[in-house]
Amino acid sequence: MKHITFPSAQSILLIIAALVTLLTWIIPAGKYDTLVYNKTEHRFIQTSMEDTKSLPATQNTLDALTVKIPLEKFTNGDIYKAINIPNTYKKLEAKPQGVLEFIKSPIKGIIEAADIIFLVLIIGGLIGIINSTGAFDAGIASLATVLKGKEFVLIILVTVLVAAGGTTFGFAEETIAFYPILIPVFLAAKYDALVGVACIFVGSSIGTMCSTINPFSTIIASDSAGINWTTGVAGRIVMLLSCLVISIIYIMRYAKRVQRDPTQSIIYEQSQQIAALFGNVKTEMVVFTTRLRLALFIFAMCFAIMIYGVVFLEWWFVEMTATFLVGAIVIGVIAKIKESDFVDTFVKGAGDLLGVALIIGIARGITVIMADGLISDTMLYYASGVTNGMNKGFFASAMTGIYAMLSFFIPSSSGMAVLTMPIMSPLADTVGVGREIVVNAYQYGMGLFYLINPTGLILASLAIVKVGFNKWLKFIMPLFIILVVFTMIIMTLTAYL
Repeated sequence: MKHITFPSAQSILLIIAALVTLLTWIIPAGKYDTLVYNKTEHRFIQTSMEDTKSLPATQNTLDALTVKIPLEKFTNGDIYKAINIPNTYKKLEAKPQGVLEFIKSPIKGIIEAADIIFLVLIIGGLIGIINSTGAFDAGIASLATVLKGKEFVLIILVTVLVAAGGTTFGFAEETIAFYPILIPVFLAAKYDALVGVACIFVGSSIGTMCSTINPFSTIIASDSAGINWTTGVAGRIVMLLSCLVISIIYIMRYAKRVQRDPTQSIIYEQSQQIAALFGNVKTEMVVFTTRLRLALFIFAMCFAIMIYGVVFLEWWFVEMTATFLVGAIVIGVIAKIKESDFVDTFVKGAGDLLGVALIIGIARGITVIMADGLISDTMLYYASGVTNGMNKGFFASAMTGIYAMLSFFIPSSSGMAVLTMPIMSPLADTVGVGREIVVNAYQYGMGLFYLINPTGLILASLAIVKVGFNKWLKFIMPLFIILVVFTMIIMTLTAYL
């Protein structure tokens, strides 16, 4: 049995895509009508499988459609995507997806995910350029010297900062850029690559799971539920701090074992391969030249500018990608890299992350199969009926579990919010709890499953460091179980408060 190896990330996703294709033959097809606000015409557009209607953009229209959302949430741009209209689900003629659709799904997924794929490739090119200057090696060596004996500070600092990004502006896809940068720092601190992946990925997961002012989850979900986003924010802050403490303690205990005895590492047999992948990080002091310092400064500023643009300037993937492209060119000029060498190095760096880009595209292809097979809304329809007759505590826990299940099929937080909240949030009224319970269940359910969700970003993240999904599951499952139990207890208690 020793010769049997765990499938690659790409193979895992293709297997999942095949299973979802089979589901389109089993799960009945169906769809909700959708409603979107047309800002230009100041009208609502109601779309069904049969026709499209233009309706007055008034509160009376929303009330007539049983959409319990204030009109201003649409008119001021808080809700800009199409939402599902309650009580409009209709069964449709089945559209089972066949072998041809399965084969085409990764291609469609790559096309749909082109924005993030290009971001990943350009980041790869930038990293190739900065690595070729030697500035990154020098910076890592210096940082390792500064942190000597205080390496635990690195774990706390990275996890907290990434979580802060997650809770404020949904720092998720952007973390892909940080693995090639920070993993060598963790290796220099005598930790293994799993510690680095955990600090970045778990930090991002906890931050987005316990979002406080994140416009892509908390705010859009609260708006779609018809409540103010500040409702329940105090509880989410407490949840954020609690889950962060639990996660950091867990990561530090593992990291300390690895630092004390490298053979305790779950990926010990890969240590040489990973060290070679990240340039066999040297920890001796390397003297910075002014040119290297300036190159490293430009490199760091790319990320600072990206974060500022996303938070304050409403940037998205095109602007982020352009920032990294300009940064690579500026570094090339500073380092006096020849034009032909620059192109070759940039292309090679982009090529190093091509596998990651393909994983993102294949994962997106799974959602394409479900959308084309018309089974997403059917699953939402039946999931919404599960909670009938439940008491408050069971309702809160069940809703968290439902959202965890749905996130496998709808990994987008904003997409999940606008599609499900108009359907799910009114269920809170029938049970006698506040609608913020449903918003919390949406966040916590998605956030918890995100830690192990193969259709999310974990496979792409692991691919950067060449760590298998099975190794990640071995590392994360104890923490995952602890967080699930803790979350269910908190959700049950808050339902009665």
